[in-house]
Amino acid sequence: MQYRRLGKTNLMVSEIGFGGEWLERHGEQESVALLKYAHSKGINILDCWMPDPKSRDIIGQAIEEDRSGWYVQGHIGSTYQNGQYTRTRDAEQCRIAFEDLLARLRTDYIDLGMIHYVDREDDWALVSRPGPYLDYVLELKARGAIRHIGLSTHNPVIAKKAAESGLVEMILFSVNPAFDLMPPTDEIENYFADQYAQGLNGVDPVRVEMYKVCAQQDVGITCMKPFAGGRLFYAERSPFGAALTPVQCIHYALTKPGVSSVLCGYDTPDQVDAAVAYETAPDSEKDYATALARAPRHRFIGGECTYCGHCKPCPAEIDIAMVNKLYDLAVMQPEVPASLRQHYLSLEHGADECIGCRGCESRCPFGVRVADRMARAAELFA
Repeated sequence: MQYRRLGKTNLMVSEIGFGGEWLERHGEQESVALLKYAHSKGINILDCWMPDPKSRDIIGQAIEEDRSGWYVQGHIGSTYQNGQYTRTRDAEQCRIAFEDLLARLRTDYIDLGMIHYVDREDDWALVSRPGPYLDYVLELKARGAIRHIGLSTHNPVIAKKAAESGLVEMILFSVNPAFDLMPPTDEIENYFADQYAQGLNGVDPVRVEMYKVCAQQDVGITCMKPFAGGRLFYAERSPFGAALTPVQCIHYALTKPGVSSVLCGYDTPDQVDAAVAYETAPDSEKDYATALARAPRHRFIGGECTYCGHCKPCPAEIDIAMVNKLYDLAVMQPEVPASLRQHYLSLEHGADECIGCRGCESRCPFGVRVADRMARAAELFA
C-alpha cells in the first residue's frame, strides 16, 4: 500500500480508503471482519458519515484494538433522530450525535472532524461564520476531540470556497469521470483524445479550478463516489456507454491535484482485493483514458442515483437508496430476476408506500427525481 500526505493535516493516509456506508446491510461480525481485513491490506482511513448505531458500533469494534492505526473521518451534522438520518446545523443535536459517535467508536477523539454535507451557498455561509454550529466545531478542535477540521461536499464551488477560507484542512469530495467530465457539446471524442497525459483537459472548468486551488492551498482531498455507486462498472449504466474497472476509476481519482485517498465502498473481501489491486496493477490496467476515448458519446450526467443515502429521512421510512439500487439492477435484465424481486419484497417498506412529498429530492446532491423512480419501481416489482 502506498501512502500520501493529506494536505496540511500532515496525516499519511492510504491511497485506498474505506467508505463505510454499506456496513449496516450486513451482519455485525461480518462487517467487523471486513474492516479488519481491509486494515490488514494497508487501508488506514475510513469515513463514518452514518449516524445509525449499528454502523458506528461495527466501526468501534473493528478499530478498537488498533485505534492509532486508523484515521477516522467523523461528521458533525449527521444525526440520528426518530430512527432516521437527519442532517442538521442545530448545535445541540450535533453535540448529541458527536458524543454518541465517540462512545460507539470507543475513542475519545476523531482525526478528521467533518463539517457535514455542504452543497448550497446559503449553507456554506451558515457553517463558515460565527454562530452556534461553527462555535461547536471550533470547541471540539480546541479540546482535542477532533484533530483536524474537514468538510464534505459534492459541489466544486463550495469546495473551492472552503479551500480558500482557511477554515478547513481537507475536503471529502465526489470524484469520478461521470461527475468531472461535463463537456458543453455532444462531441465527447473532442475532449478525450490523447489529453490525459497532460492533466485535466476535458474536465469541467469549475472543477479544474477547484482541484488547483486545493493543491495551492495545501487542502487535501479524500474521494467519495469513485465508482458512481457502481454504475461505471456496467456499459449499460455508465453515462459513457463503456465499462470501467475499479482500478481505472481509482487511478482517475488519484491523478487529480490534491487527492490523497479514494474511499471505496465494500461488501466483501473480494471487493477490497479488487480495489487494493490498484497498488500492483500495471499501467495498462490503470489506463482509463483509452477506454473513455473509445466510448460512445456522452449521454447523461445528472439525475442518476449513487445510493449515498442523503435522501433520508423518508416520512414513509422507505430505504430509498436500496430501492433505487434494486431497481437499477432489475432494469438491466430482460425480466426481473427472482432473487432481486425477493430482496425487494423483504424490504420493510416498499416503493409503493411513497407519498410523493419530494422532500428527499431537495436533499439529493445529484438531482434525482426520486418520487418518479419510486413509482416506476413500485410498478416494476408489483
